[in-house]
Amino acid sequence: MIVVHHLNASRSQRVLWLLEELELPYKIVPYQRDAATRLAPPELEAVHPLGKSPVVVDDGRTLAESGAIIDYLVRRRGQGRLQPDPATPAYDQYVEWLHYAEGSAMLPLMLNLYVARLGEAAAPLRPRIDSEIANHLGYIEGALQGRDHLMDQGFTAADVQMAFVGEIAGRFSLLGPYPSIAGWVERLRARPAYQRAAAHG
Repeated sequence: MIVVHHLNASRSQRVLWLLEELELPYKIVPYQRDAATRLAPPELEAVHPLGKSPVVVDDGRTLAESGAIIDYLVRRRGQGRLQPDPATPAYDQYVEWLHYAEGSAMLPLMLNLYVARLGEAAAPLRPRIDSEIANHLGYIEGALQGRDHLMDQGFTAADVQMAFVGEIAGRFSLLGPYPSIAGWVERLRARPAYQRAAAHG
């Protein structure tokens, strides 16, 4: 049984969604953020030294980092589903999206979240953060123009990994200039597996 150490309002939700898409059985061990600090509880440090979520335990393996977890689940449990053929160039593009989500795209959005708490003190940082957000959202918008999903083959685990970026941008009300991203997020949220994961998580 796959065990997901799941923190509320976190990237862990994408792991539940992937498991629902793959129709794999899993068990959730829930954790709640501290109401004041919004940080993960210290109990997660007993599962993984970083004390973060998601963490998945499967077949004696303990894995952290959502991109690594998604890659593992698709490779080990997906039976060829939700990824391109590894022998094709499309697979390399797919892997790039898996890493891009957290390696580049989320950083300016997280900085936006943090500096919003600084008020006027954040003013010197705003132009650079806004420029980086526009750069990344423009890149994603371009990749989605004329297609329903990130990959030519249709829905893949790259959409699962990248959707969090689109959702966070939407929560910051940043998607007005990016209709392709906004439509893509809405299509993903309409998927039955997404809705089942939302109900469970």
